Amino acid sequence: MKTFELSIAEAAELIAHKELSPVELVNGVIDRILEIDDDVGAFALLRFDEARKEAMRAEQELMTGKPISPLHGIPVALKDLIDIAGYPTSASSRVQEGHIARHDAHVTTRLREAGAIIIGKTHTHELAFGLTTPQTANPWNPDHTPGGSSGGSAAAVAYGGAIAALGTDTGGSIRVPAALCGVVGLKPTQDRISLDGIYPLAASLDHVGPITRTVLDADLMFQLLASAGKADTAVARQVKKDDLRGVKLGVPGNYFYDRLDPEIETVMQNLQASLADAGAELVEITIPATETIMPAQWGVMLPEAAFVHRENIRSMPGLYGDDVRVLLETGSLLPAQDYLAAKQAQARLRTVWSNIFYQVDALIVPTVPQVAARRDQETFDWPDGTSESVVEAYVRLNAVANLTGMPALTVPAGVHSSGLPFGVQFMGPHHCENLLLQLGRTAERRDLRSTRDPRSRSLVTS
Repeated sequence: MKTFELSIAEAAELIAHKELSPVELVNGVIDRILEIDDDVGAFALLRFDEARKEAMRAEQELMTGKPISPLHGIPVALKDLIDIAGYPTSASSRVQEGHIARHDAHVTTRLREAGAIIIGKTHTHELAFGLTTPQTANPWNPDHTPGGSSGGSAAAVAYGGAIAALGTDTGGSIRVPAALCGVVGLKPTQDRISLDGIYPLAASLDHVGPITRTVLDADLMFQLLASAGKADTAVARQVKKDDLRGVKLGVPGNYFYDRLDPEIETVMQNLQASLADAGAELVEITIPATETIMPAQWGVMLPEAAFVHRENIRSMPGLYGDDVRVLLETGSLLPAQDYLAAKQAQARLRTVWSNIFYQVDALIVPTVPQVAARRDQETFDWPDGTSESVVEAYVRLNAVANLTGMPALTVPAGVHSSGLPFGVQFMGPHHCENLLLQLGRTAERRDLRSTRDPRSRSLVTS
């Protein structure tokens, strides 16, 4: 196995036993970026020289016997909304040109304290306001989108340009690209990881979380970022148990399975049976108030985003991309009463979903209803003769976790006949990340190993 193919846990074990040096690991990842990223375009900014120096320091600390964390010497990428002191935070937008961060974001500080090495910053859909990240290609097929808005982070982890990455999620922006690029993405409970130093999109919907190759890696990242600064390997070991006895796993009979690619639907059914074999009790449930999810998502997100950009959208509208400018202008025109109605709907959804988790411990649902769209594709056509915009389709299965603040984990579910990956998503009540990680670990070990992997190819080809 090449160094850029390692997971955090695998690399950490080799580093701890002095079988792999941080310098070797960082150089392996840099070589991979130089080989692949011209084709993929995952990175907005690279800091190779600084990363090499930090790797040398990490190696010296290792040799002196200093206690190290599982992230010590691990190359990590940050979505270009996350501040690194002394570096630009562009949010992939001309509006942010020339903005240099004065301080590290909270998550940047946590990673540095743990010995992680920030290899660079990854592209986002402009201002995180979209689901396609047009400047980045999907490593599995460059004619297709990596998803968004954390498309650069997911693509980098998928092809080996980083061992792990951070993304943000306001309507699926961690989970959608993770699913479309065949990696793991965790959107934790709202406010579980600080957003300090992260460029906002919509205050009541924004989350930050890890994108990784394995569920164990997501756990290690989560424990580090959500705690006082230590990755709790004991907790990580707890979720290795392949035993789901006593877990009530909800299977919705509506909404999440209404419009779904037939291959994805078949895999979901097989996965449900597999988890039942591991001891989970499958419980069919009906989700109330689903008709309010998308109106509430747009009704909250548009005005909150417009508020963030209220000055710039008036003074420099020409610096925004067309799609983002239209959304911000729409949000600025919505009456206050419409925003208040959307906030009331959001509050009702929080109550509805709190009640759902009195019936079941967690839900199993698809992360995306279709695999990655072509980069020029605007709609999906469904067998019933209807069509749906690509953005709407991807947001539809993810938005409720942002509206309610509940955690959600996406895990690779396999590879479609088109050659593109897709994901399965576990959702649960606030602060149940350990349960979701246990479900993800069990699913991952049973039948979710992909048969193809873009990291195994020397070049990205269509």
